[in-house]
Amino acid sequence: MGFGKRALYAIERDSESCTHCRICVRQCANGVYRLNPNTAKVTSDEAACVNCRRCVEFCPAGALAIRPALAETISNSFWTRQDLRAIQSQADSGGILLVGMGGGSSIPSYFDRMLLNASQVTNPSIDPLREPMELRTFLGRKPVRLELDEKGRPLGLPPQLELELPVLFSAMSFGSVSLNTVKALAAAAQSEQTCYNTGEGGLHRDLYPFGKNTICQVASGRFGVDIDYLNAGAAIEIKIGQGAKPGIGGHLPGEKVGDDVSETRMIPLGSDAISPAPHHDIYSIEDLRQLVFSLKEATVYAKPIIVKIAAVHNVAAIASGIARAGADIIAIDGCRGGTGAAPLRTREHVGIPIELALAAVDSRLRAEGIRGEVSLVAGGGIRHSADVVKAIALGADAVYIATSALIALGCRLCQKCYTGRCGWGIATQVPELVQRLDAEEGARRAANLLRAWKHEIKEMLGGMGINALESLRGNRLMLRGVGMSDNELRVLGIRAAGE
Repeated sequence: MGFGKRALYAIERDSESCTHCRICVRQCANGVYRLNPNTAKVTSDEAACVNCRRCVEFCPAGALAIRPALAETISNSFWTRQDLRAIQSQADSGGILLVGMGGGSSIPSYFDRMLLNASQVTNPSIDPLREPMELRTFLGRKPVRLELDEKGRPLGLPPQLELELPVLFSAMSFGSVSLNTVKALAAAAQSEQTCYNTGEGGLHRDLYPFGKNTICQVASGRFGVDIDYLNAGAAIEIKIGQGAKPGIGGHLPGEKVGDDVSETRMIPLGSDAISPAPHHDIYSIEDLRQLVFSLKEATVYAKPIIVKIAAVHNVAAIASGIARAGADIIAIDGCRGGTGAAPLRTREHVGIPIELALAAVDSRLRAEGIRGEVSLVAGGGIRHSADVVKAIALGADAVYIATSALIALGCRLCQKCYTGRCGWGIATQVPELVQRLDAEEGARRAANLLRAWKHEIKEMLGGMGINALESLRGNRLMLRGVGMSDNELRVLGIRAAGE
């Protein structure tokens, strides 16, 4: 968020430890530090600090610390410091407040108020180190009955995404993030046999070798979409909405559209990339069905089609329509989902948590007898392996992660992605900043994250006496709620702890 020239953070420099080596000057992407030529000492412009903490972590003398600036206005529990600063900023600028990453509001995390079951005597636990544990996941439409040929091979099985664990990297477009970021996630997905998502930025020529692990997105701007793009990946995703900004389009500023972004998105060099709020050929479920089957025709029915929607109040009815429109997979993005840029008020006050949306959709599709016609992927606030397990118990087949993946690459959650000055080389197109992220090292760290979660998921499944992920999907008896109202328990379809 921009707040005029008011400093959000105070920079503390230990004068005895500081050697004025100027490393902080070189590392800061926001021009906070300058060398005073008269005194040969480094000075700080605190108003420019975004708390990315790169200077602190790279200071060889450990001489720097960043603290929240003291509030210049008295606040209270209703008029918070953030609200006061927001009013001051809008009075300065007259503009919309922008923010990056996921929601930071006080909406409760239902994942944190759900506990998993564990086996004891009558249903013994399973040791995943000594007994097989199946996490392989197939995403796509499942037939009512399976017909086999004379050799026992399935006939007419709809296309499926085969994953070695139920975690995929969510959509982050080249343009909003650096090419090194996308390369790191693509390589990690290939290593761990899952998928990453191109987002709405098209597919850079260097990423075509990762096609078997690529989900190619078709968004409202249709950037980079042609027949080669559609056939390059393992699946196609139609993006209708995202959790951080339901009902809103996107805008990639022209200064981010360099040669590679221009070529990949198929737009003029230096031009703004505007994604309309709606697809201008989709105004009904029937229109959506036409696009779904157009994409299937273009790819000779060889790839599953995903439709991604934001978690909103009538999400269950929308998902039912999408399933009947021919989609193979429905991706639901909750209100805590991240983004490169969103209006602050939209991010904090529009949409619903993924836990409630997921439970409502799974219940609706089961009640209508069409749950097997689609797979469900949940995203928007998946922080660790326990969230994954709880999401699957609520009805998901798999989950999307994005913010947690970026944190693995080095993101410090300063929420300034929209400025294009990411000091860690992630949300930027500035060449000298992009180089700060080593794609190979990023791939190693992202793969390590998936590998660690895979081990933890197996441990939790074993503790519940379950040896196959399929046995957990939608098994809400494995969940209990703590500190929830009767209505919340009803929507989630779970019991209170102790029952």
